[in-house]
Formats: sequence, C-alpha cells, structure tokens
Amino acid sequence: MKRLVLTLCAAILSLAALASALTLPVQQPLKPRQLATHRRQPPPKGKWYLASTGRAVYCYGPVMTVGTWDGGFARVATICRGGVPMVKLKD
Repeated sequence: MKRLVLTLCAAILSLAALASALTLPVQQPLKPRQLATHRRQPPPKGKWYLASTGRAVYCYGPVMTVGTWDGGFARVATICRGGVPMVKLKD
C-alpha cells in the first residue's frame, strides 16, 4: 500500500512538472508608444532619367536648367542615387 501511494505521488508530481513546461508564458501587449516607434519611413519617391552618358539614373530632386562654362544651358537632374548631386541629362 505504501508503495502504491508513493508511486501515485511520484506520477502526479512528474505530470505537474511536465504541464508547467508545456504552457507558454503570457505575453504583455505593447504600449501604444512602443508601437509607434517601429514604423519604417517610406522610401523617397524619385524618377528614372537618361543621363548624357547613355546610362539610366534614379534621381529624387527636381530637374533644373543650369548654365554651362561655355555660356550655354544644360538640363540636370538633382539629388541622384549614389550620392551624386547633379547628372547632366540627354536631350
């Protein structure tokens, strides 16, 4: 009889330990301030242009007309990908 009671107690204790390992911890919901800080900034909008070299460039800034060294004018796209401030455009 003692052995039966000890075996029954050991089985109950092992099942109790196993049940606590199978349950998942309760997760607290995020605060509204924490949710707002995880937003990503949208990528800047731009446009593809054809440079005077024949390559396509992606620029974010406006297209401007600037003066050249020889007294003429040239269209340039500003603030381009790769850190290039101005790219002369093919007309």
